[in-house]
Amino acid sequence: MSLKCFQGESSGGGVIAGNLANSGHKVLVLEKGSYLARTNQVLVLEKGSYLARTNLSLLEGTSMDQMYLGSGLLITADMEVMLLAGSTVGGGSTINWAALIQTPQHVLKEWSESYNLELFGSEFYKGAMKIVCDKMGVQSEIEDEGFQNMILRKGCQELGYPVETVPRNAPSGHYCGWCSMGCKDGRKQGTAETWLVDLVKSGNGAILPECEALEVIHEKKNDNSGKSKAVGVAFAFQNYDGVRQIGMVKSKVTIVACGALSTPSLLKRSGLKNPNIGRNLHLHPVVIAWGYFPDSQPMSNEIWPKAGKKSYEGGIITAVSKVVANFKGSGYGAILQTPGLHPGMFSALMPWVSGLDIKMRMSKYSRTAYIFALARDKGSGEAFSPYSVTYKLDKTDEENLKLGLEKTLRILAAAGAEEIGTQHTKGRSLKVKEASLKEFERFVKQESSIGMGKHSVPICSAHQMGSCRMGVDPTTSVVNSKGETWEVEGLFLGDSSVFPTALGVNPMVTIQSISYCTAQSVLQVLKNQKSE
Repeated sequence: MSLKCFQGESSGGGVIAGNLANSGHKVLVLEKGSYLARTNQVLVLEKGSYLARTNLSLLEGTSMDQMYLGSGLLITADMEVMLLAGSTVGGGSTINWAALIQTPQHVLKEWSESYNLELFGSEFYKGAMKIVCDKMGVQSEIEDEGFQNMILRKGCQELGYPVETVPRNAPSGHYCGWCSMGCKDGRKQGTAETWLVDLVKSGNGAILPECEALEVIHEKKNDNSGKSKAVGVAFAFQNYDGVRQIGMVKSKVTIVACGALSTPSLLKRSGLKNPNIGRNLHLHPVVIAWGYFPDSQPMSNEIWPKAGKKSYEGGIITAVSKVVANFKGSGYGAILQTPGLHPGMFSALMPWVSGLDIKMRMSKYSRTAYIFALARDKGSGEAFSPYSVTYKLDKTDEENLKLGLEKTLRILAAAGAEEIGTQHTKGRSLKVKEASLKEFERFVKQESSIGMGKHSVPICSAHQMGSCRMGVDPTTSVVNSKGETWEVEGLFLGDSSVFPTALGVNPMVTIQSISYCTAQSVLQVLKNQKSE
């Protein structure tokens, strides 16, 4: 094999695999997760072997168990931040919310100028973003906007806050809501529908699901560089009798793409000593507010939003407000978006007040809208493994989240919510239409000024990045601008762990664009090897 690619929890590995296979190189993808999808969608796992997509359950508990790292139950060591990371064929692109946002200009400027990474100021990277977006079918039209995004959009318009339509890698009529459990109709264009299809159609590769990479094998080079060279990967799998087996594949080039939580532990198991491995982890911390919109209103002929709308249906993210994003200033602020919450996650995030209260909350589930504030975090942590993550929220990030929480409460009220609240453990809420302006302002100030520590407010993270960051100096980074590790020649990383800083927006385009650029570097290495 001319490549071994362990994709793990990142969509970036699929981008690299597809590019190399299309260029005529033999590729093997070892995927820790399984392959799950719906009927009428088929992915060739290897030439001549087809797996029909009939095993995608779309049930929340089953999907979390089968498609998420740690069954969706990961948390930081201090239990302050809940972590969600995909672990299935296609990585995060299989279970994400389809938002297709390009790397912001202020981030490109920071990475190219402050971190001296010329790649991010280049036309080459801009071209990579275009290729990635075109591949995933980027579009910004919405035939019928979902419940929560309608509310975010209307609230912003009422208050004069900026609101934009989010480009997506799904058709305009893709009224789903289940994309966090794998796309139910296969129309969301993740890597399993794009780059990995290229891989198998080329006839140059295969995908082996439920195979866990244990160690990258590397050997000392016969020169004075002090480096070693990647020569293969040891991996574990189960045979047909369910017995755990250990295998090894030799490779000319190896790509690790396990995601920011898992890539560091694989590198450390492989004997890499760079002290930056696992450090500089960013999480895009999220806090949430909610508003209840009954589907019947006494003494009114108008129902807003219309009664047929349900919180769990429609495009998950189709609108965003940057009212506190600070994109024109420091670049560190918070964006406001809506989440995909099904009953299990909804109930887990709702504060416990009493048995009666949670029953009442659950009865209002389908007409309860959530809006979250997501901070581009200066704070950071360490990922020793997916099950050993530490993180410290920076004071600036906390203030940005508080400001975002204030705006979300105002947006929900302006959109016509009957009742609003946050996830604070006290479970306070306000009946908006029964409150005076003074009572409303007091409630908003009270709920948005709560300290974020000591488990007072649930903090969530669906974006992890930066734990093996890219740089120009091996004393402060893990990989160079080509995505290759400083220590081991021929070992490249293809996931969000290489981000120099937190991104501040949904990371799919950035992950795949960097990985596309890395793929071109890998192709050059293979070309040089062939000519030697």
